[in-house]
Amino acid sequence: MWTHMFALTLPIAEKMLRPAIVYAFLVVMLRIFGKRELAQLNPFDLVVLLSLSNTVQNAIIGDDNSVSGGLIGAFTLFAVNYLVVRFLFKHRRLDEVLQGTPTRLIEDGCLCHGGMAKEMLTESELLTVAHRQGFGALDEIHHCTLEPGGTFYFEAKEPRPHEREHAQVMKRLAELGSQLDDLRRLVTR
Repeated sequence: MWTHMFALTLPIAEKMLRPAIVYAFLVVMLRIFGKRELAQLNPFDLVVLLSLSNTVQNAIIGDDNSVSGGLIGAFTLFAVNYLVVRFLFKHRRLDEVLQGTPTRLIEDGCLCHGGMAKEMLTESELLTVAHRQGFGALDEIHHCTLEPGGTFYFEAKEPRPHEREHAQVMKRLAELGSQLDDLRRLVTR
């Protein structure tokens, strides 16, 4: 039993090369197909991302279903990712080239149709993301950017109600603190 579980049917070098090649391919494909794939905006994109792992599974493990082969493949993926992240950390310009740049979707309250077309985003998809961020409508947004990692950054046109309330509470606390200081000065005289 133990020999079948851990016996490798492929050379170790091949077991390490396969995941490295698939890793590089997936990084390039995600860069080519854009930030939208990372943002998981709609069910179609989610299906693609979930299917990727199953699609490339055999390319990574080959004909080897042993525990040892799976562990070597997993270790190789972790190691390659660690080395790439470490390398890109030291080479920021290359990191920017590989990851891309942020895309403006809303600028000064107006939709940037060029940016939305580049990322293949519809207005209704952007509205859905805005709703998740607590915005009721797109006209409440001053700036919106889709970051290279697939994260949306929103900036409201004016402070939101909870931000205004927080500012009012902080102002009132400052006034109370000032009044307490005045009282202390009167008492210590």
